[in-house]
Amino acid sequence: MDLEMIIMNIINYSGEARSLCMEGISYAKKGNLKEARANIEKANGKIACAHKSQTKLIQLEAQGGKQEFSLLLVHAQDHLMNAITIRDMAREFVDLYEVVYNSLMTEGSKSNA
Repeated sequence: MDLEMIIMNIINYSGEARSLCMEGISYAKKGNLKEARANIEKANGKIACAHKSQTKLIQLEAQGGKQEFSLLLVHAQDHLMNAITIRDMAREFVDLYEVVYNSLMTEGSKSNA
């Protein structure tokens, strides 16, 4: 696989992961925690694919296949880093929404008693 294809794979998978996480946060905000967590799990798969592509590049360089500076590669790395960060934050948001919804349910059951 050529360098540009590997880089585009990183960008594509990372972008998909980021979108899945943002959608997961939206699900959690609406109270659909199961779907939110499912999206984050799908995002984990996309991030794993991006990491696999990134690992190919690292292995190529480790074997002496030095690459010239590539703005496209920097862009891909930025996408991957942001996808990982957003995934981590999405997990926190989903957990937080779960606490909020559980608290509201507890308060609601106390009010009805």
